[in-house]
Amino acid sequence: MRAPTQPSERTDVLGAVPVAGGVRFRVWAPRARRVDVVIEAPGPAVHALDPAPGGYFAATIPRATPVARYRYRLDGEGPYPDPCARFQPEGPHGPSQVVDANDFVWNDREWAGIGLKGQVIYEMHIGTFTAEGTFDAAVRELPALRDLGVTVLELMPVAEFAGRWNWGYDGVALYAPFHGYGDPHALRRFVDAAHRVNLAVILDVVYNHVGPDGNYLATYSPHYFSERHRTDWGPGINFDGEHSAAVRDFFVRNAAYWIADFHLDGLRLDATQTIRDDSRPHILAEASSAARAAAGSRRIILVAENEPQDAACLDPATAGGYGLDGMWNDDFHHSARVALTGRRDGYFHDYRGAAQEFVSAAKHGFLYQGQRYAWQRQPRGTPVLDRPAWSMIVFTQNHDQVANTLDGRRLHHFVAPGRLRAIVALALLAPQTPMLFMGEEFAASQPFPFFADHCARLHTPVHEGRREFLSQFAPYATPAAQARVPDPCAPATFRSAKLDFAERRRNAQVYGLYHDLLKLRREDPVIAAQARTALDGAVLAPHAFVLRFFDARHGDRLLAVNLGPDLHRASVPEPLVAPPLGARWRMAWSSEEPRYGGQGAIAPCTAAGWHLPADSAVLLRAEPGEP
Repeated sequence: MRAPTQPSERTDVLGAVPVAGGVRFRVWAPRARRVDVVIEAPGPAVHALDPAPGGYFAATIPRATPVARYRYRLDGEGPYPDPCARFQPEGPHGPSQVVDANDFVWNDREWAGIGLKGQVIYEMHIGTFTAEGTFDAAVRELPALRDLGVTVLELMPVAEFAGRWNWGYDGVALYAPFHGYGDPHALRRFVDAAHRVNLAVILDVVYNHVGPDGNYLATYSPHYFSERHRTDWGPGINFDGEHSAAVRDFFVRNAAYWIADFHLDGLRLDATQTIRDDSRPHILAEASSAARAAAGSRRIILVAENEPQDAACLDPATAGGYGLDGMWNDDFHHSARVALTGRRDGYFHDYRGAAQEFVSAAKHGFLYQGQRYAWQRQPRGTPVLDRPAWSMIVFTQNHDQVANTLDGRRLHHFVAPGRLRAIVALALLAPQTPMLFMGEEFAASQPFPFFADHCARLHTPVHEGRREFLSQFAPYATPAAQARVPDPCAPATFRSAKLDFAERRRNAQVYGLYHDLLKLRREDPVIAAQARTALDGAVLAPHAFVLRFFDARHGDRLLAVNLGPDLHRASVPEPLVAPPLGARWRMAWSSEEPRYGGQGAIAPCTAAGWHLPADSAVLLRAEPGEP
């Protein structure tokens, strides 16, 4: 049954909002003298909006319907789509459509939200996750993801963009889900279905720039952008200059909008280091506060990507921070990539992939917390030694890192299987919060290259820009390699990334590895505690180490990882490998089990000493008995 519409009584909401008796339109256009809303469907009509303080124009149009298509005309110019449109059914250049958010029946009233502790994140791109590339098609895979052990889905950006395909970071209509994925209610159905199978959903949002095609913000006001702050994509967003109050309002409300109107469980904030704001409170602090307020009694999680690893992201707003819950940990990924491939060119320069790095990452989070970073010739990071382990998001793959290979190949395409299994075990059993990239759980044969269907004038610059970026890696700078960089605008590049879930069965050994590790992470009380303060580690060899999880109640755990050749030791002068008094180590799990593609699991500690096979990981459990 359709729920009765609850008209909004607020008059300060941007965009087109159904209210009692019609639709209220409100837009910020401070340089315009007159703004008209042009209703294009179901019947043509033009209505003048009333000017309001601060450069706003607004009016309630009695005869407008909740599905009307419209645009705005500014001083007779245009018409242009609404910068706060809730839906762009014909793309960012077409008319906007009114959407009644209350015209949807939610079934998640018992859903209380989530905290970051205990979660397993799964990053996904809606357009390539299924053959159809829609929200509704993705729903059918949700039970399988939950059965795998995933608890949080992280959607790559879904804001409306130009063209037929895009990673999502070129969004231009920031309030409208991309029409190619489905209408706004399709996104609501996806979230509702996820909650039904006990999966949370967070959304990647981009508040540092807008895309190069279909962006009409500057048409309404030049004050959306700042020449004082430059980014990799051009002028920054004006969060702290003249007329910035309305700009801040636009973005703060956007953060709250996704949480309130779509019942999302949080946000992942893209490249926060490029969100420049010299005022206080910082725009991120304001946005995080608004998002939490919009959630009401529900708990949400807010995660930052921050390349400089600035701990201000995790500080409370009262202490001058941004009030977020977690941060992506590129340090872990970079060490893992070097350990897996042996290559250290480009931005992998400052990593060795050595045992010490993995011990430090497990114990302390980031590897760089203020010391010199040679690649950038400056210090990097700030201390996070007192942060809980789950505030660090670790991964072996994500959208950027897969695409930053020559042709978007995934790790299993070019690294040793045993070593990859060992690294995956470390990522999924360490106390930090693990994140998977879609398809890695079954060794997807599909690559994930960079793709963007921009207008014709941008095709060549985008392709050349991709080649230039990849040339920081010496092998990719060669003429032969440059010639093979996929064209982001080619249909084949986009199609190549679409997953084939039949590979879950064909690659059952890999799928079983992820399933069992996530079950172990969930059900073993010592691993599930994520207690970094009850963790220590030791280096056994340049590429071999142990992590000791201390737990007097359930018994200690010992994770031994060897990323190098066979390690034989008649004795090991390291106290962490000694079992607790009156106990012995029993093998609980091994990456060398044949069901994962291994060569056979053997207990590493025997009466003859220690033996860790090459490229392997093993988890030991302390049990009563003679050592």
